[in-house]
Amino acid sequence: MKPSWRLLATATAGNGLKPAPMALLPPIPLYRRLFRAHRKHLPQEMRLLGDEYIKAEFRAHRDVDNPAHLIGFLSEWQLYAQKIEGDSWVGEKLDPEKVEKMSDQQMGQLYELMQAIRKRREDGSEE
Repeated sequence: MKPSWRLLATATAGNGLKPAPMALLPPIPLYRRLFRAHRKHLPQEMRLLGDEYIKAEFRAHRDVDNPAHLIGFLSEWQLYAQKIEGDSWVGEKLDPEKVEKMSDQQMGQLYELMQAIRKRREDGSEE
């Protein structure tokens, strides 16, 4: 089958070299995907901590009505799932731009997460 000029034109009329935007998963399939990714790709103690964090975050955002906030929340969790599934997260540092955009509450949550990770490491090294 010979491709027509019209089909070739529509196939190349995209954004050039920019990647196509990813389709945003609905909350429940994303929630399940995150737990599957943890089950397959994380060690047991990281998995337990991560699972609790996912549950808490999704519960906290259950009643959010702002569409922009929901899209940001779901897209960041989807990027997280892709990183966990691809093992590209190991040794990665936080993006300074994202840290600058965090609210005081988010910085507090990040600090609490850091403390929980340190406590687990200390508890593991004592045994």
